[in-house]
Amino acid sequence: MTTPAEYVLQLKTKLAISSIVASFNVVEEKVWLDRGYVRIRIALNNGDFLEAAEYFVLQDDDLTTRRYRYQWMDKERRKLHKRWDNVEHFPDLSNFPDHIHIGKEENVEPGKALASFSCWMCWRARSQ
Repeated sequence: MTTPAEYVLQLKTKLAISSIVASFNVVEEKVWLDRGYVRIRIALNNGDFLEAAEYFVLQDDDLTTRRYRYQWMDKERRKLHKRWDNVEHFPDLSNFPDHIHIGKEENVEPGKALASFSCWMCWRARSQ
């Protein structure tokens, strides 16, 4: 069983050793025995910017991400590449509430929930 505190520590360790991360800053971190929240700003080696936020809970000895937002933008933070989130504002999408904003805020497609930010890191590292 991974505790919320251990999960956040593992996440920061993965960021510190990742080949795609130039630097990162933990903007907010809250950890309790049964849940946690983390928000991190990341500069990628290619110059892009990423902000990740997760609220997660410990349920049946397993951590589950309940709310998430992973926003990937250009260096100047003006152009959105993609944002994965599960804010409940597109109820007509087939995968509600999970969705992806692609290129523009209004360009929204059904998304797939990522198990965690670590999944995004693995996906991005493989796609480079």
